[in-house]
Amino acid sequence: MSLYGVMRTGGSGMTAQSNKLSTVADNIANVNTTGYKRASTEFSSLILRSGTGSYNSGSVETHVRYAISDPGTLQYTTSATDLAIQGNGFFAVTDARGAAFMTRAGSFVPDGMGNLVNAAGFYLMGYNLENGPPAAVANGIAGLEVVNIGQTALEGNPSTQATASVNLDANAAITAGVPAYTSKTSLVTYDNIGNKVTLDIYMSKTAANTWDVRVYNGADSTAGGFPYATPALDADTFTFDVSATGKGRLDAASPTSLTFTIPGGSAFTLDLANMTQVAADFQFTRPTVDGNAPSAIEKVEVDTDGTMYAIYTDGTRLARYRIPLATVPSPDNLSPEVGNVYSVGLDSGNIQVGFAGQSGFGTIKPEALEQSNVDLASELTSMIESQRGYTANSKVFQTGADLLDVLVNLKR
Repeated sequence: MSLYGVMRTGGSGMTAQSNKLSTVADNIANVNTTGYKRASTEFSSLILRSGTGSYNSGSVETHVRYAISDPGTLQYTTSATDLAIQGNGFFAVTDARGAAFMTRAGSFVPDGMGNLVNAAGFYLMGYNLENGPPAAVANGIAGLEVVNIGQTALEGNPSTQATASVNLDANAAITAGVPAYTSKTSLVTYDNIGNKVTLDIYMSKTAANTWDVRVYNGADSTAGGFPYATPALDADTFTFDVSATGKGRLDAASPTSLTFTIPGGSAFTLDLANMTQVAADFQFTRPTVDGNAPSAIEKVEVDTDGTMYAIYTDGTRLARYRIPLATVPSPDNLSPEVGNVYSVGLDSGNIQVGFAGQSGFGTIKPEALEQSNVDLASELTSMIESQRGYTANSKVFQTGADLLDVLVNLKR
């Protein structure tokens, strides 16, 4: 065995313990960093070939690992744009240059332009819902844009569809149809520039299990009902199946909706597919109508599936963005970057994009932040271990140096 080999082995051990102490120092420094994932140094031996009568000391090499898939605890806040992920997945973010990364640090706030940015300066990415449901790209971030909750002008949107839970009284008397109607209700919709348009909806039982449904423009009536200055916007006859299997639901041959153009507005569909006729009073409940009057955004809300809603000052609630989640086959092999973000590498596999609560992705928790997964007690224990290990290796190095000094002094 070479004395130089002993010294090199001792030096290798000191370097390894120094590397371990470096990861411990980083972990302790980031114990309160939102979304930080603990780093650890693992050792592996490097053995040199030796004969039967002598031993050649080798060395130790280190491998840094990151516990990226190990979740941290959630801390709840009062900010609607503080987001955490419970389960698998990462937020897709971009830096000021447009480079894409992934992160679990969801402390987002709007900047001067209304773009959501976290503490490290990375912008949250999402699908814009302005033109309808997003067409997500499973293996990339195409179609994503920076989520913006700012608004420079009042915004109004025309109504295009509505749904409701409707029941017609099966025991109602048969009438001759409007104006001798059986039941009436109204819906508020919006035209192209945000004016309110009230739709009067009349339902008349004209025969057994047969109802006539008509929609009028409320503005065409001066008395709050008949007569109307213009014909019905749309009308149709709905029939119901009262058999043991139908149980009062719409008959298979019955229409399921009314379609017309809102005066001054857009094409509009009134979805009545869930309408029933059972022995109960008339009900027209849980109506949902899209569109809104010109109004400023007051606040935002984020659902667990990643849908971000804008709440306007008039109380209108409108879906603006859908925030996706991203992952890779091996999250622990992602490459950490400055700012508590991760980039895809050869060992991690390619990026996969989906929505919260689907395809193995976790759910999004609004008004919450994921804390660091660092355990301070464990890190302090590792620090002491590294210190003792470094001291022991230094003793090996010092002993080798002393023996070499004895060998050199034999000539004296």
